Amino acid sequence: MTVTVIIPTYRPGEKFRRLMESLKEQTYPIEKIIVMNTEKKFWKEDWTAGMEHVEVRHISKEEFDHGRTRKEAVAMADTDLFVCFTQDAVPADDRVVEMLVKAFDDPGTAAAYGRQLPDRDCKLIERYTRSFNYPERSCVKTKKDLKRLGIKTFFCSNVCAAYRKSVYDSLGGFISHTIFNEDMIMAGTMIKAGYGVAYAAEAKVVHSHNYTCIQQFRRNFDLAVSQADHPEIFGGIPSESEGIRLVKSTARYLVKEGKVWLIPYLVISSGFKFLGYRAGRAYQKLPRFLIKKFTMSPSYWKFDQEQRKK
Repeated sequence: MTVTVIIPTYRPGEKFRRLMESLKEQTYPIEKIIVMNTEKKFWKEDWTAGMEHVEVRHISKEEFDHGRTRKEAVAMADTDLFVCFTQDAVPADDRVVEMLVKAFDDPGTAAAYGRQLPDRDCKLIERYTRSFNYPERSCVKTKKDLKRLGIKTFFCSNVCAAYRKSVYDSLGGFISHTIFNEDMIMAGTMIKAGYGVAYAAEAKVVHSHNYTCIQQFRRNFDLAVSQADHPEIFGGIPSESEGIRLVKSTARYLVKEGKVWLIPYLVISSGFKFLGYRAGRAYQKLPRFLIKKFTMSPSYWKFDQEQRKK
């Protein structure tokens, strides 16, 4: 199967350089790399020097949208599969693309996402969260898992994910205007249409963040907004129970590791996540000035407001 790689960028740096270097070394051939770069003034030509079949498209910050920008890139691809990376996802080895593609040996698989490993500076709680969300064992999720896994059935991350383009096209592709979560919306659409979404644990990238409590609040606010805006995907699917399970599992891990003094921080940061999520689910009842303080994506709301005026 032929493969196109898609990478949105904004002020890319050292990790993006390492990503591009790693793509040169992948064991599976890549037909084309499409970079959707926000703001040309932050782009350096030497990031793609010596690389063939790389297409860079520059857009303005106002034009960027998590769904629409990727959707425009996919429209430029004519391969069997396309693979999405984020600019800060660094392949752990030269087999990431190969292991993603392998998941599509099953004709019922419409998407596959890779395993995210913690970076060297990753803090202990976030390190455990990575292992909780991205375990060592691969699996394929389908509609039959909804009762058992709840919202996690739809989990998929464009940090490192591949899609079967024919299925993607038939289902309408990424939603054109979304604050966040375009990957889970697409995965949920695929699963509800009867396809499988694979977790390919052997496709490994190094990717983690050390978010503050406020950043966690804002991230979960945006996540919940996307869920509230798409009841056709997320309506009636339990999600908060998965967060509770993570908190309990992390607390047990901290006790086991003799790091009990981190439990108060776990409780506080989890509280910020929960409050952000609850606020996001009820965002339509909030005044605009609060939404602008809560969100990680102010440009989304600016675009949304302009569209409503038309």
